[in-house]
Amino acid sequence: MDAKEQRRQKEIRKALGERIRTLRQKRKRWSSQQAFADACGMSVDTLGQIERGETNTRLSVMMRIARSLNVSVSRLFQDIF
Repeated sequence: MDAKEQRRQKEIRKALGERIRTLRQKRKRWSSQQAFADACGMSVDTLGQIERGETNTRLSVMMRIARSLNVSVSRLFQDIF
């Protein structure tokens, strides 16, 4: 993978993480990372890495996040690509 592709993937991870954080914070039920991480079945450290765009995330994890936010996976990616 060349440097341009690596930068693009980093931008996508960061935008996706910001989207997840924004959607989570809009819901009072999930205002804390810990409560949301518990609902998604992951550690708060993992959620933090996802929200900061620091990690590649499996589709199964994205599906759990989307389900907990009551949105579709496609909504998470809307306008990012």
